[in-house]
Amino acid sequence: MVERISGGAFKQMVLFGAACITQQKQAINDLNVFPVPDGDTGTNMSLTIQTAATELRRSEPATLDQAAKTTASALLRGARGNSGVILSLLFRGMSKVFKGMADADGAALASAMNEGVSTAYSAVMKPAEGTVLTVSRLAAKRAVEAAQEQNDVEYVLTEAIKVGYATLAETTDMNPVLKKAGVVDAGGKGYLIILDGMLRSLRGEEVPELEAQGETKEKADFAAIGDEDITFAFDTVFIVRRTVEKSLEPLRRYLNSIGDSLVIGEDDEAFKVHVHTDIPGAALTEAQKYGTLEVAKIENMRIQADDVAAGRKAISADDLEDDDLEQEPTAPAAPEKRYGFLAVCAGEGLAEAFRDLGVDRIVSGGQTMNPSTESILHEVEQTPSEIVFILPNNKNIIMAAQQCVGLTDKEIIVIPTATVPQGITAMMNADVEQDDPQAIAQAMTEAAATVTTAQITYAARNSDFDGFAISEGDYLALVDGKLLGTDRQLDSLLDQLAALAADKGAEFITLFYGEGVSEEEAEAASIRFRTACPDCELSLLNGGQPVYYYIVSME
Repeated sequence: MVERISGGAFKQMVLFGAACITQQKQAINDLNVFPVPDGDTGTNMSLTIQTAATELRRSEPATLDQAAKTTASALLRGARGNSGVILSLLFRGMSKVFKGMADADGAALASAMNEGVSTAYSAVMKPAEGTVLTVSRLAAKRAVEAAQEQNDVEYVLTEAIKVGYATLAETTDMNPVLKKAGVVDAGGKGYLIILDGMLRSLRGEEVPELEAQGETKEKADFAAIGDEDITFAFDTVFIVRRTVEKSLEPLRRYLNSIGDSLVIGEDDEAFKVHVHTDIPGAALTEAQKYGTLEVAKIENMRIQADDVAAGRKAISADDLEDDDLEQEPTAPAAPEKRYGFLAVCAGEGLAEAFRDLGVDRIVSGGQTMNPSTESILHEVEQTPSEIVFILPNNKNIIMAAQQCVGLTDKEIIVIPTATVPQGITAMMNADVEQDDPQAIAQAMTEAAATVTTAQITYAARNSDFDGFAISEGDYLALVDGKLLGTDRQLDSLLDQLAALAADKGAEFITLFYGEGVSEEEAEAASIRFRTACPDCELSLLNGGQPVYYYIVSME
């Protein structure tokens, strides 16, 4: 049995846990019972802990304190979605106990796990049973008991995981939604996979290798080619993080039409492209229809081939110094006013609507792409005001936004908007002439609560939910996050929502139509609402949002 853990051991434990959950993230995603495309639990937890893994690889922590602090800090900033935030809080609590420690025994580990649970519970306003909170609480409770029986870390962690998995099995009966679906809690399972990976690291097992996600050629072998062999000049490599779930086949056809040597590797979150082309800008522009460009490298192979032929060293992007490649951190924007506003949304039309209402900064994100705390914090820092109001516009982003509090000198106020229409209505009721920021926040929150939000999307997986037998690809209608109906015909659901608007006596209706919906189709949809609610004030706007064909605001 391993009796104590050092900083180096803790580093390897976290790296092992990160590899394990990344390897099994899709299995965790599949436990999500709600069939709507979302920033799934496995994906969010994997991306969150990978931020810690990245930071730990860059460091050699001399003490447990240093390793735990590095982990907690990276997790906090990289937290995505509610599951990622809770994971970061569990490790933040651990780091509090490990502060000042060079290493730790089983009792200290048990105390750290317990403090992690307390930290997570304190951040959740209404803790629910049958979730990762339940699993972590009972696992930590057993850890404390086990430390009294045998004070070594391996025994404590082994016993905690045993009780954790027993509790996980019981989550099915604790939560009515899980019971109906016949699955366990996804967040709880993700946490246990990480703990199990940490235990396996302690026992000296080898870190599991992750499958290569379509290796792409990074650069050409310029010494082996001549100018006559180069059909297209620019060797272009880039990575795009997905923001929409659609086939890359149209992109593949387009890139083949403007170049050659095409290789595309992809996974659930991103895809990587290698292509030779004369118009790299066009390739990048087309690819951004599928997501957000993360990194790109473009090299002129003709110039490189000429350099080689002349006996010179071919200049490559790989030869640039790190200082040239890494952008200096942007300094926080100097306050130009007292109040500023930041909104999270996906789709240029929605972003423009928020800007028209006075929003200073936009964080791209929402369904399927929950932004990290660090992404939100970066835009907070660039908001030129003393006080920043954040509109998350998605229930799975609220906690990540709240974690920004205390990470900046700016005062942050999070308005808990769960949908884009709520965010827009909140902004329409933001009185910047008001002296009291809390009064502004209250007015915005109360206004948001008056909005009914309807959405039409598609089923990402087969499911039996709320009495509906749902097949992957079905159209789904949601009202305030609850499933209203499912159909193979989108028009049928539009009629149902129009009837609902009439029943509610909606006076103001706004239809935001998403990408992939033509203007003609959107006009036809608006006619259904005008017919059902002839006296309402109706607006039709191109939101450009992914995932949702229509987002409907009813007031």
